[in-house]
Amino acid sequence: MFDLSLIVKAYDVRGTVPDQWDERCAEALGTAFAQLLRQAPDHRDAVLIAYDMRESSPGLAAAFARGIRGEGLAVIETGLGSTDMLYYASGVLDLPGAMFTASHNPARYNGIKMCRAGARPIGQSSGLAEIRERAQALLDRGEARPAGEPVGAHERRDLLADYAAHLRGLVDLSGIRPLKLVIDAGNGMGGYTVPAVLGDAVLPALPLTIVPLYFELDGTFPNHEANPLDPDNLVDLQVAVRKHGADLGLAFDGDADRCFVVDERGEPVSPSAITGLVAVRELAKYPGATIIHNLITSQAVPEIVREHGGEPLRSRVGHSFIKAEMARTNAVFGGEHSAHYYFRDFWFADTGMLAALHLLAALGEQERPLSELACEFERYVSSGEINSTVPDQAGKLAEVKRVYGAAELDELDGLTVRFDDGAWVNLRPSNTEPLLRLNVEASDRERMTALRDELLALIRG
Repeated sequence: MFDLSLIVKAYDVRGTVPDQWDERCAEALGTAFAQLLRQAPDHRDAVLIAYDMRESSPGLAAAFARGIRGEGLAVIETGLGSTDMLYYASGVLDLPGAMFTASHNPARYNGIKMCRAGARPIGQSSGLAEIRERAQALLDRGEARPAGEPVGAHERRDLLADYAAHLRGLVDLSGIRPLKLVIDAGNGMGGYTVPAVLGDAVLPALPLTIVPLYFELDGTFPNHEANPLDPDNLVDLQVAVRKHGADLGLAFDGDADRCFVVDERGEPVSPSAITGLVAVRELAKYPGATIIHNLITSQAVPEIVREHGGEPLRSRVGHSFIKAEMARTNAVFGGEHSAHYYFRDFWFADTGMLAALHLLAALGEQERPLSELACEFERYVSSGEINSTVPDQAGKLAEVKRVYGAAELDELDGLTVRFDDGAWVNLRPSNTEPLLRLNVEASDRERMTALRDELLALIRG
């Protein structure tokens, strides 16, 4: 018997196929999703479904669609797509949606990211827990959906060209200087969306020369995992950028909603720097606007936002928190340390592709190399996220709090410690594993290294 509590996470569904979930679970989840939607006073009569290139994705998506249709709702299948392409469809058509993907996880995983109409997120507190309970009850009774219900309609719609045109319409690249870029799609959905948005597959060509790496859709990830957050998965991109003399390199994760950047030297550009760069561009269009940043983003981000007349707002880590704050404050842009970038012009949803367009415009509108441009937004030295296995996470957090009690503390998300010299550390527990995640930032590498090692000794000691 399947236990859906193992796969229904804080923000989405994620687990291994077929041992943790299969098409029976997908149909039950589809039924439960439709039942949840029908309860809403402004419910829609159709649901959008898209899926990535994983071998299990089409079958899981089809089973989910059976559950939806069994509840009398129609299904609009958009076929292959990136997660941000599903958000586009949900926004422009004002319909709820489900994206079948496990993002950056290995090949044996799959998952579902669900949203309400207008790309509004669904998390544990906004419907996901209820979906899990309803679906578990169906599975426990040995049925995916009630018998005798009407069957909703089904249609197929191709939205790739419309998605590409929408993004192109948000950032003007027509006047930029010619740029050469290497793009590593990691055999994920970037291989499907990049030619449409940045290439000339469906729209007029841009002044870009693209060197493609691993654009072939292959959910077994034969070259490397589609997880650019792991430095090992950036090596091929870094080598190719230097080999081809490119102006920059871009790497997308499996569902192509996150975009990582390396400069002309092959050196990574931090997501905090990209957040600062895009924030400046958005503030030029919307003076005085609010910019959201999570608490692990560099201190440079709120400094830069204030310097350009904006209002920075600090948020917990996680897309459901960011999107809620974006909607509540009508923020124009939000950025996370994990390379998720959120835009008011994109229904407050995240899209790495739109962030990439902003970066290309900023680079192409001036003559300096990316390494020099990025220096404006890189002011501090950070450790990156370091995970430690800790069985008693609460106990260890309490110990760290006692040790650093004389410093400035806050507990918005885990524990953040701020020191008089501007250095800070954040230690927060994983939602799904016995891990503590450490981030450290300081004004120079010596201070950051000393503080990092001090904390790791305490955490692991």
